[in-house]
Amino acid sequence: MATAQLLNPSSPLHHNRRSLKACTSTPPITTLPPLPPPIPAAKFSAKYVPFTSISGNTPTSESYSLDEVIYRSRDGGLLDVQHDMDALRRFDGHYWRSLFDSRVGTTRWPHGSGVWSKKEWVLPGIDDGDIVSAFEGNSNLFWAERFGKQFLNMKDLWVKHCGISHTGSFKDLGMTVLVSQVNRLRKLDSRSLAGVGCASTGDTSAALSAYCAAAGIPSIVFLPANKISMAQLVQPIANGAFVLSIDTDFDGCMKLIREITRELPIYLANSLNSLRLEGQKTAAIEILQQFDWEVPDWVIVPGGNLGNIYAFYKGFKMCKELGLVDRIPRLVCAQARNANPLYRYYASGWREFAAVKAETTFASAIQIGDPVSIDRAVHALRSCEGIVEEAAEEELMDAMALADSTGMFVCPHTGVALAALMKLRRNGTIAAGDRAVVVSTAHGLKFTQAKIDYHSGRIPEMACRHANRPVTVKADFGAVMDQLNKFLSQSR
Repeated sequence: MATAQLLNPSSPLHHNRRSLKACTSTPPITTLPPLPPPIPAAKFSAKYVPFTSISGNTPTSESYSLDEVIYRSRDGGLLDVQHDMDALRRFDGHYWRSLFDSRVGTTRWPHGSGVWSKKEWVLPGIDDGDIVSAFEGNSNLFWAERFGKQFLNMKDLWVKHCGISHTGSFKDLGMTVLVSQVNRLRKLDSRSLAGVGCASTGDTSAALSAYCAAAGIPSIVFLPANKISMAQLVQPIANGAFVLSIDTDFDGCMKLIREITRELPIYLANSLNSLRLEGQKTAAIEILQQFDWEVPDWVIVPGGNLGNIYAFYKGFKMCKELGLVDRIPRLVCAQARNANPLYRYYASGWREFAAVKAETTFASAIQIGDPVSIDRAVHALRSCEGIVEEAAEEELMDAMALADSTGMFVCPHTGVALAALMKLRRNGTIAAGDRAVVVSTAHGLKFTQAKIDYHSGRIPEMACRHANRPVTVKADFGAVMDQLNKFLSQSR
């Protein structure tokens, strides 16, 4: 059975589970239930359909095979991967819960992956031998006990560490699906695709280059010059990608890669490609697994290109439709104020969307002013009474510093989500007794320079209120003792 990591027996999740209560006494000897019988993959199928048929809940005759290299419907709109839900419904919610739980932690290929343990819901038609996986997913669900109690008066706050993954971000979840499908297509016709390309603010390029390197597929990366961290830049370079540093922002890189992939046999790897979202939705299913299929009240997700907020909604919605849970949590999309087109759209009452010129933000991976998945995000949020909140630069950096001071080591994008949560607690939208999950999208080690600048107080016009500056002291016993006594007197 998948369980969340518990740091303390006073965890609210601990007290809600008979299985964990039993740990306080001698556990009874029990026989594990038999594994569910395997299902032939041929029983299930998926195809591309226009996203408008999903969002409008209208039947369509327009559909495409997943083996087609296509990113838009005939009218130029987004596509979505639609599964044969009738076939999936032949197995009840108890069956799916048992099947998914039985695969957690296994070494059986490919089910040890958090993504491919849900293969029937992700890419059912692919052969196991075509899958390219680093056993991504299965990321830690961390009880943020001290942060929740000290700063939010919450006892049931959790952080889903999607950045604890192969390349250090949630992008691995979608990239394993996309690169596996490319691997399949190249085996079917070796001349069909010369490589895979993406525009990136850092994490997408890292995931793409790593999975392509594992499969021996050329990868091409368009990066905005001088706008990503060195830790993010070195990943595609080290994995052998062909990297173009372009004098523009992410939106400019995205425009170029879309034009290039129309002219050359290069497969587009950005989240415009809905295959990515099939992998990313498994993080939502994991959250439910880790809560023993209890639904949290809120899930807060940082938003840039906005595919991920829809992916989470899609994962939760499939679980509800197939009987694994009885409701969907409310979603919050958190944006940096310097790149907040969705927030502005939401604040206007969804009257009219307008792209913005994204300004520089420490949350560089979501520095996007014209998100390709805007329609997906709006559909997700409106379908679950979702909310959009924003965070100014000082707010997100302070939130990141506070989180780190309680034992976390999060990225600035997680700082955006935490700052949004703090605002929603202050205004009473999120109650003290609610169960909330903040999605941490990348590892903090990718953003060490931002942390150094904050704690050094070197950020112009920012107070850096929670900075922890090193103290310079002479190599002298008395001088060291003076500083230690000062520190200890302040800590009491």
